[in-house]
Amino acid sequence: MASSHSSSPVPQSNSSDAFFKREVDSTKRFRPVQSLPDVCPKEPTGNPNDLRDSPSLVVDQQRWTIYHSKVNLPAALNDPRLAKRESDFFTKTWGVDFVDTEVTPSFYLPQITKEHFALYQQEITPREKVHERCKNICTPKDTFDRTLLHTHDKSRTDLEQVPKIFMKPDFALEDSLTFNAVLPWSHFGTAGGKGNRDAASSKLLQEKLSHYLDIVEVNIAHQISLRSEAFFHAMTSQHELQDYLRKTSQAVKLLREKISKIDKVMCEGSLRVLRLALTRNNCIKAYNKLKLMATVHQTQPTVQLLLSTSEYVGALDLIATTQEVLQQELQGIHSFRHLGSQLCELEKLIDKMMIAEFSTYARNDLNRPLEDDCQILEEERLVSLVFGLLKQRKLNFYEIYGDEMINTAKNVIKQCVVNTVSQIEEIDTEVVVKLADQMRMMNFPQWLDLLKNIFSKFTIFLKRVKATLNTIRSVVFLVLDKNQKNRELEDTLQKNSAKESVVDSEVAYLTHEGMFISDAFSDGELPASQRNTSPNSEPCSSDSVSEPECTTDSSSSKEHTSSSVTPGGVEMMIGDDMKLTDLELVRLANNIQELLYNASDICHDRSVKFLMARAKDGFLEKLNSNEFVTLSRLMEGFILDTEQICGRKSMSLRGALQSQANRFVNRFHEERKTKLSLLLDNERWKQAEVPAEFQDLVDSVSDGRISLPEKKPTATEERKPAEFLIVEGQKYATVGTVLLLIRIILEYCQCVDNIPSITTDMLTRLSDLLKYFNSRSCQLVLGAGALQVVGLKTITTKNLALSSRCLQLIVHYIPIIRAHFEARLQPKQFSMLRHFDHITKDYHDHIAEISAKLVAIMDSLFDKLLSKYEVKAPVPSACFRNICKQMAKMHEAIYDLLPEEQTQMLFLRINASYKLHLKRQLAHLNVVNDGGPLNGLVTSDVAFYTGNLQALKGLNNLDLNMAEIWEQKR
Repeated sequence: MASSHSSSPVPQSNSSDAFFKREVDSTKRFRPVQSLPDVCPKEPTGNPNDLRDSPSLVVDQQRWTIYHSKVNLPAALNDPRLAKRESDFFTKTWGVDFVDTEVTPSFYLPQITKEHFALYQQEITPREKVHERCKNICTPKDTFDRTLLHTHDKSRTDLEQVPKIFMKPDFALEDSLTFNAVLPWSHFGTAGGKGNRDAASSKLLQEKLSHYLDIVEVNIAHQISLRSEAFFHAMTSQHELQDYLRKTSQAVKLLREKISKIDKVMCEGSLRVLRLALTRNNCIKAYNKLKLMATVHQTQPTVQLLLSTSEYVGALDLIATTQEVLQQELQGIHSFRHLGSQLCELEKLIDKMMIAEFSTYARNDLNRPLEDDCQILEEERLVSLVFGLLKQRKLNFYEIYGDEMINTAKNVIKQCVVNTVSQIEEIDTEVVVKLADQMRMMNFPQWLDLLKNIFSKFTIFLKRVKATLNTIRSVVFLVLDKNQKNRELEDTLQKNSAKESVVDSEVAYLTHEGMFISDAFSDGELPASQRNTSPNSEPCSSDSVSEPECTTDSSSSKEHTSSSVTPGGVEMMIGDDMKLTDLELVRLANNIQELLYNASDICHDRSVKFLMARAKDGFLEKLNSNEFVTLSRLMEGFILDTEQICGRKSMSLRGALQSQANRFVNRFHEERKTKLSLLLDNERWKQAEVPAEFQDLVDSVSDGRISLPEKKPTATEERKPAEFLIVEGQKYATVGTVLLLIRIILEYCQCVDNIPSITTDMLTRLSDLLKYFNSRSCQLVLGAGALQVVGLKTITTKNLALSSRCLQLIVHYIPIIRAHFEARLQPKQFSMLRHFDHITKDYHDHIAEISAKLVAIMDSLFDKLLSKYEVKAPVPSACFRNICKQMAKMHEAIYDLLPEEQTQMLFLRINASYKLHLKRQLAHLNVVNDGGPLNGLVTSDVAFYTGNLQALKGLNNLDLNMAEIWEQKR
């Protein structure tokens, strides 16, 4: 190939086609061996310079040149020492002794045949057909691109004949896949009979590679020829650029000379003035530094003086200010190299002193005599300590106060017990050493007075704690408020500074001061000749000393203080150096408030322990109702007082009270249930007289209030007991047990009023008591248990009627009791009222059973008498006379016990039973209403019965309807 731009053009397609056609024809003679595929070899290996002058097979195939004298590639690769040309050209590299040998098959690998790929071929064949169909339908993008390139650039088309593998950036013949793709092994067989075919394949491969090389070289030469004009243009532009640089250098030299002259004439004097002004300011600053050092040198004596007067906040502020000055304005001063560490140690010492001082204050405050005075002890001292602790971030100081509260609460109870025991002569403190044992020797009034004293002391104690903690919380809230105000002020200043910065930059530009002059100062401060930072402030004096003092004070004193007043009237100066976040302050305030709640819990816990110590011998369980009510009211009052002081409920003492109340309720209920059981077991079910006090008791309930009336002083004339109990105008004949039961019920209701916390327990116990009375009375009367228990000969109708009337009296009071409990229950506890509904139903069922029993007694009598009834003279018959006699006895037994309405209803039911038995007997005797003699006799007897029955008191208007005895069944 020629290296110049005048190389021969690429031959026409006719000659090229002929060349390749000739090669293809030559290969057709070796049909058993497939033709070489269109592989993609990389560019040939070797020195590119050796290939630059090689002939082009495409261009020079028609004419002979000097390059034909060179040996072609197959000739160079073959070993000339061999007698005959070998089919494999690798023998040149590997030597003449290279012999192919067969590789022994591995015993560990299976023999792979075409059958192993049968399933894969079946699966892939349909996909291949679809792929081929899609290729035919859709023109590949590469083909389309090559068509366009062939249209616009024929050389690009020739270049595409070169396989893509040569164009890859990672082309390397060392790669086995690339090497096999460039030089396929199928063209280099080892069998001797295939030598001619291998030689033809090798020749074809060599010619293809040569052809690819020629195409690349032709395209490279073409590209160089296209860019030759740009190269010459760049050379021409280089000369013009050098001329421009020469002129620029001359202009810069002239400008520098002019600037040098201007500097000498106009600037040297002004700069000298500025340097002198800078020197003056530096001297003034040095003087101020010396003054500041003298002030800092007096820090430690001043701190000692402040600590001697307990001015912890002032000492801490002085230490903080001094440390800030040391770090900012006196940094690097050799004489103060140890002052920072000394101040840190002094600050740690102040921390310990403040904690010890606060502990002493808490001890003195809480251990003062617990009188009615609840004033804060040394409020100014407390506020100063709290500010100092907050400044040092000692946020757990409230725990010290909490520990002192626990110790004080223990001492309060101990001191009260000691004082009370010392006043009781019956207790010998030398014999009984332990305070708990001495306290257990007190009777209830003495112990109750002691408990009152303890509760009063605890109330004063809590009030005092609340006042102290409120002062501490007010200090915390003052600091929190100050932080919020500072944050708002900073936001305002940032907005104002953003506006002023625009104005300052404009003024500085107009006066040639400000930013232009301040660049000469290393610290960025403005000189004395400039304006003040604040337009409203008065300018500093022109004196060389007073003016720098003003600037130094403003730069070093960065703390601003504000005055705040605590609720107690103590005025404090709050600085901006409180490095506490709002979250920490709020959490601290909440912890202090929680400490007040803990104080209430501590008092309650100590009171519970005091109660439990007294209750060890069962003392509290032995209290009667009045004593327990007194104790309960006292404890409830203390609980309410503590809740009012602290603002939160404490459950320990309330739980102890509830526990004792439950025990009291159990004992209260068991005593009354046992009493009721004894009364029922001795009850003979006879009408009892009603004492006047029971009538008064019932009358008090009738007025709408359930309470036990106070005992009146005995009058000169005692009121006689009444025969009946009058309740809302109705007479109730009752037994003595029921009278006492009513009193017991009212005691339950009164106990609920006195101890509201036991309402639910009392409700269930009262329900149990009423159920017990109902079931036990049923066993004794209806079940005839009184025959064995009391020794009654028989259960008479009078006993039954009296039992029914007693049950009716209890039923009358159940709605009143229900309303009483309902008013004292929470809405979520109303479901417990269903017990009264069940009890009412049980009582009504019991009353109905008694009425049925009375009817059953007469029914058995009718059955016995009427079964022997015969219709014959004389009239009235003996049977009807006996029936009327028994009816009169029944009426006499129940008339005074039951109301008239109930008596009438009972006799109507008895009459219905009588008519049923008479009708059955008449049917048995075949007596019909035919007006005959038998009918007349029966009518006479019935008239006798009707007359006698209606002659009884209260039954004269009773509709007996005796005509039903003649009605026939349909």
